[in-house]
Amino acid sequence: MKELSVRVFRYNPETDEQPHHQHYLVTVREGARVLHVLHAIHDEHDPSLSYRYCCGSGQCGSCAVRVNGEPVLACTEEARDGMTIEPLELPVQKDLVVDMEPYLAAVSSLEPGEEVRMPTKEEVEVIKPLRSCIECLACVSACPALRVIEFAGPTAMREDMRLSLDPRDSRDRVTEAVANGLFTCTSCQACWKVCPKDIEIPGKAIEKLRALANKKGLTLPRHQAVERLVRETGRSVDRTETTFLEQVPEVLEPYGEVKGTVGFFVGCMYNMRLPKTALDAMEVLRRNGIRVIIPKEQICCGSPLIRTGQIGYLKTLQQRNIEAFVHRGIDTVMTMCAGCGSTLKNDYDCPFRVMDINEVLLKFEIEPPARLPVKATYHDPCHLLRGQGIRTQPRELMSRVVDLVEMPSICCGSGGGVRSGVPQEAAALAENRRKEIEKTGADIVISSCPFCEFHIQEHTDRPVKNITTVLLEGYREKDKKKAPKDWA
Repeated sequence: MKELSVRVFRYNPETDEQPHHQHYLVTVREGARVLHVLHAIHDEHDPSLSYRYCCGSGQCGSCAVRVNGEPVLACTEEARDGMTIEPLELPVQKDLVVDMEPYLAAVSSLEPGEEVRMPTKEEVEVIKPLRSCIECLACVSACPALRVIEFAGPTAMREDMRLSLDPRDSRDRVTEAVANGLFTCTSCQACWKVCPKDIEIPGKAIEKLRALANKKGLTLPRHQAVERLVRETGRSVDRTETTFLEQVPEVLEPYGEVKGTVGFFVGCMYNMRLPKTALDAMEVLRRNGIRVIIPKEQICCGSPLIRTGQIGYLKTLQQRNIEAFVHRGIDTVMTMCAGCGSTLKNDYDCPFRVMDINEVLLKFEIEPPARLPVKATYHDPCHLLRGQGIRTQPRELMSRVVDLVEMPSICCGSGGGVRSGVPQEAAALAENRRKEIEKTGADIVISSCPFCEFHIQEHTDRPVKNITTVLLEGYREKDKKKAPKDWA
């Protein structure tokens, strides 16, 4: 047996003016789950505590709550000392009980036609990754889009995709999904990462539905324009100044001993819109002994097309990019853009290793920069944090040069084609990001994604900088302190 101290969200709308947290000290067995803690509170301390549960074995989804801010199933999540148990981020009916009905009502049911054909074995295999949903609504609770715009939600989108694959269903699920907010998903992947059944809703449902919508001519006009731009120019954004690729040779040698060599996949934004940031990164790499090879024929990775369901030109992009690096015998390709890195790692079949620049810099044990008298907060890019599982590396680098203040890891609204296709939603999500930035009291915002940096900068008065730019500032400060003083 062990004793745990926990905080539990309490709110009875009939008697309480405001929600509050109640502390409890409970005794449970080793290995107890969160649900066992709730049972102990209810049975031994406060029988008025309201919460849902049914099967107790992770199959019904009824006991979903948030533990330390993350949606989980109370019956499968291990109880920890000091944890905070709260309801899902949905309308609260009482304590940990939320109103699930509106979101479950949006989930379609199979409607067979007059002639029914059973799915083949191959069709069943395609449907399988989508049918294990237990409707716990953890994904709905984590979805940023649902907080700012009308959207049926990830659970409903998953079911629409499942039904669109089932030959027994008679409805046009694709057109329905578009009407219910298909293009409001930012591809942040929060829904997938909190799903207790590990259903990859963005990749297996949202993007597939968008591809089907594209075949029906339902792709948003702004997204169609991006696809045309990629076909015509090889880039997903327009040129605004001299590009990065125009400013550098194909090989950048380090300033000292060569510790290693990487190929650099620059991406559209750092090439066309933010070349100075990419140049800052090259300075940091060269200072730390890293030779950089930059194939000039590289083009868009295709991420904007994948996320919006326009995949007809994708194989051409993939082939050209892979050949550009393979031709030079490069075995490690480095990305700076979170979206490019996630795409190369997860959507390509690369014959080389792909590493984010944060991984590369830590691998080569970089020179310590001077510390700057700056308080900074870090924005986790969705395609870096959830798309590549990179969380600690940027923080380790930043902590060497600035004082870091954490804020919640929420989507800024620039991904999934939302910034171009649904700008009012992107602005609303950026406003949420701005509020969190202000709470930190930080002097600057640091990130590691061009889309995040560009988008957030439009919605905050704090400077938004890439990690490598801040590292370079630390090196320059270090050099300034070492320089001989002019006593004349």
